[in-house]
Amino acid sequence: MKRIAFALAGLAIPAAVWMASVPAGAAPTPPPARVDVPATPHLQAAVLAGGCFWGMEGVFEHVKGVRSVTSGYAGGKGSDANYEQVSNETTGHAESVRIVFDPKQVTYGQLLRIFFAEHDPTEVNRQGPDEGTSYRSAIFPQDPAQRRAAQAYIAQLGGAHVFPRPIATRIENGGFFPAEAYHQGFLRRNPDHPYIRMWDAPKLADLKHRFPEMWKA
Repeated sequence: MKRIAFALAGLAIPAAVWMASVPAGAAPTPPPARVDVPATPHLQAAVLAGGCFWGMEGVFEHVKGVRSVTSGYAGGKGSDANYEQVSNETTGHAESVRIVFDPKQVTYGQLLRIFFAEHDPTEVNRQGPDEGTSYRSAIFPQDPAQRRAAQAYIAQLGGAHVFPRPIATRIENGGFFPAEAYHQGFLRRNPDHPYIRMWDAPKLADLKHRFPEMWKA
């Protein structure tokens, strides 16, 4: 993913082109989750993998109730949780985000709904231009309640045939390891980066269009 991004660094991509690459509302809008995680008086955390963590981090930074989002790696060992090794596609890690949120403002089920709306959960080991197991669609539940909610939501979406192909999203175990500092807030800090403009800015436009009640500037 980043190899493609840096290779494109000298290109100027017209706004009309990158906004047309992922039209708002082009993908199905998942329904609300029927099974959710009860609110607690304290903050909760979710770990999700949906392709390049730059875009996933940028999306969830704009969701009401989200306190922080950290890009990182999940599914492998801490000893090889670094970009150089993960990019070799041999570590078992997925590019992921850890979302800290206030469950009184946004629920785990609502985060899952946005997650399934803003990436393609039917792709196997790829998203957009990025290919490899590190770009797989995966959920890393942080407790049994999240696992039940995730399993139920995938079954709900599959039973309703929301997507034209089978859902490939995996429910996995494993710790979360923050990525290098230069990856954190990449979309926010580099809005004109060609990769961001082509693949991630349309996700923000789609989030604002599809879930205006959840959007925060």
